[in-house]
Amino acid sequence: MWSLPAAAQLTLDANPFTATQGLLAKPTISISQNTATEQMEQVTFYCYTKDANVTIQWFFKDVPLVFHERMQLSTDGKNLTILTVQREDSGIYKCEAQGFLQVHRSDPTFLTVNYGPDPFEIKLESGVSSGEVVEVIEGSTVTLSVDTRSHPPPDYSWFLLNNSLPFSSMRTFTIRAVSKEHEGMYRCLVSNIATHLLRLSALEVRVLEMLTEPHIVSPTLNLVENASSVTLICQTSHKEAGVLWFLRGQALLPNKHLVLSANNRSLVIHGLRRDDTGPYECEVWNWGSRARSKALRLTISYGPDQVDITRGAASGAVSTVKAELNSSLTLHCQAESQPGAEFQWTLEHSTTVYMGQQLIIGTLTWEHQGVYNCMASNPLTQLARSASVLVTVVGPRSSLSARVIVGIALGILIFIALTAGLGYFLYSRNAKRFSRKKAEDPVQEAATPSSVEEPCAESCSTLGCHSISLDWPKAMYANLPEPQGQAGVKEMLPPDPLEQFYEKDPPSTASGYYCNGPRKPPPTIALDPLVPTLPKGNTESDYEVLVNPEQNIYCQINPSV
Repeated sequence: MWSLPAAAQLTLDANPFTATQGLLAKPTISISQNTATEQMEQVTFYCYTKDANVTIQWFFKDVPLVFHERMQLSTDGKNLTILTVQREDSGIYKCEAQGFLQVHRSDPTFLTVNYGPDPFEIKLESGVSSGEVVEVIEGSTVTLSVDTRSHPPPDYSWFLLNNSLPFSSMRTFTIRAVSKEHEGMYRCLVSNIATHLLRLSALEVRVLEMLTEPHIVSPTLNLVENASSVTLICQTSHKEAGVLWFLRGQALLPNKHLVLSANNRSLVIHGLRRDDTGPYECEVWNWGSRARSKALRLTISYGPDQVDITRGAASGAVSTVKAELNSSLTLHCQAESQPGAEFQWTLEHSTTVYMGQQLIIGTLTWEHQGVYNCMASNPLTQLARSASVLVTVVGPRSSLSARVIVGIALGILIFIALTAGLGYFLYSRNAKRFSRKKAEDPVQEAATPSSVEEPCAESCSTLGCHSISLDWPKAMYANLPEPQGQAGVKEMLPPDPLEQFYEKDPPSTASGYYCNGPRKPPPTIALDPLVPTLPKGNTESDYEVLVNPEQNIYCQINPSV
């Protein structure tokens, strides 16, 4: 409403707008093409109106259009050109004519922009990416999908490995119970029939087996402390699995002493120590499963260390031991060693060797006194150590020791042997001297009495005389002429001391005297050197004529005497 000055005189019409102009007509939009391809075409909009002196304003999606460098607008505002169409230019366009106190907006015009497909990647919902490879667990369900922007919606073609024929035309596809047969490169081809664009993407799928228990391989050589190194190998058939090492149940931290290889498949222990026994474990793993080996313990040989001798198994080490005479004594030898040491006991000045860790003496004597040595040896390390203990026997001691007694006994035996030998020597020498003397003096030989006693003859009577030994010497008589008779011979001989028994006593009374009487043989009769001797060959002349002719009074005489 206009408010005029009071001086002004106006005549108002029934329709107030007719005072200046008529009603504005509704504008219309024309478009060069309703559908365009992104980045390949341009689109021109024209806003047509019958009215002049109007202002044209453009709207996009019912909001005032924001102009940018890809758009051009004519001076009258009726022509709108989009030089390079983008997907964001797709939508509803309107133009509005603004006149004096009037506004009219056109009907909507829709612009469709075709685009895509955009670059995309194949997604695997149940897998885990590892670089350019996606890993899946054997036996699991795998879903592959493609997500790309495109208008109109694209077409999908899936290709497996080197197969040239597509096996699926969906945006997603699923493999149930995946196995090693499904491992490989998957390709997806996405195409847009409107834009005539094609997009191809590929994905490598690796099927991971369910991991099985690995095994630690250790050398079979003898392991010796400070003298060797050892290499442990984690053996597994899963080449793609990672490997971890554990020592005493904790993750192993490598250092100069424990060195791992580049792929962790081997562990090298340099300069073995006795506490490197373990246990050792290796574990293979992937993102879907894990498996750990059985524990391995190493046997490392060492020692023997310091050797200690104790009196019994529970007491402390000793260097001297005192024990009662006739008591028992147990010595125990011990040394740290792997494997267990071998023990040998020796006593000084003795070659006897006792084997075993214990030396047991049941009854102590003076001979058990001395220094005992125990040697511990290890056949694998080839080391040996020893210790000694002095054993003193305490108790009453005899005046002479056993050694002294043995010495005296040996001396006596030697003295007896020397005496016997000397006696034999003197006897042999005298016998030889007597033999020479007999050879030089035949008369003396004939007169020499014999020391050999002959056994008596059987008893001549029933009076108990069993045997008689005639030990006195027999006189040798000269062979005198027969006429002189026996008397001449007797004159040259001493009287016979037994003659009285021959003439007076009966044989019964004399027989006991002859057998066992104490009478000694008479002394040797000295012969007259002037009397000639009888020839040696005449045995009958060796005896004189018996006084008593009765032969039964005499015992049997051995004629060889």
